[in-house]
Amino acid sequence: MKHLFKPQHFRVLMAIVGLLLLIKIVWFLVQMLWLPQSGIDQPEEQGSKALYYRVKLTPNDAPPPKKTAPKPTPSQTGTIGDLKLLAIYHAKDATVVTVSYRGKSKVLSKGEDVNGFVLEGAGINYATFSKNGKSYKVLLDKGKQIGSVATHPSTVTAAPQRPAASAKGEITDAGDRKVIDRSVIDYYRKNFREIGRNIGIAESRKGDGLAGFKVTFVRKGSDFEKLGLKRNDVIKAVNGEPVTSYKAAMDIYKKVGTMDNMTLTIERGNEERELEYEVN
Repeated sequence: MKHLFKPQHFRVLMAIVGLLLLIKIVWFLVQMLWLPQSGIDQPEEQGSKALYYRVKLTPNDAPPPKKTAPKPTPSQTGTIGDLKLLAIYHAKDATVVTVSYRGKSKVLSKGEDVNGFVLEGAGINYATFSKNGKSYKVLLDKGKQIGSVATHPSTVTAAPQRPAASAKGEITDAGDRKVIDRSVIDYYRKNFREIGRNIGIAESRKGDGLAGFKVTFVRKGSDFEKLGLKRNDVIKAVNGEPVTSYKAAMDIYKKVGTMDNMTLTIERGNEERELEYEVN
């Protein structure tokens, strides 16, 4: 008769069942002797609230940013008190003044302005300006009397009148001198503001005194470049007369229309040289 199970398989199965039964008994004893009989209660959280943030998704509804007023520029805050009158040249055909504004000097002809103050005219010892519909009268600075000239129209000897040229003449190079058509001089005497557009002039000082007038720029291709002037040249004399005051400069400006020859003494670098001109 054939057995369904082999004896050795049956013995292994019984050993496994006995082992499991032993483990069960041991676990029961552990529970009874060492583990607590009741569970541990976890404290219930009180008053907790869900955290969330409200996000505004309509930026167009936000109030517009506040606009800060622009700070006023120096040109908007300046007053007529900042303007000092240093020199005056007043004649029938021209009104020219030299002013100092916040430490910087500037030459103005009628109709030009500094810081919005437009030169309207001048008298013996004053100049009139206008700004924003208001008129101002500035007296000649007494502290600058040495470097100033204030001439009444009746005392000015006007240059002989010549018919106005339809166009400026030319400046040609004759080698040892420059030849200037007189119409060029007449043009700049009647259109003073054109000088400032083509050449810059500033004071050149040595110590407390005026040593001449320095060329700050020369417009390329201008008549003043053709005259041979260059940036940083210092004009020291004209026809041997030192240009060391505003009075001397204005006197030369008055007489230039009657000159036939001019010798310009300049300082260029460390050298002093003479530029010769013939007017015809």
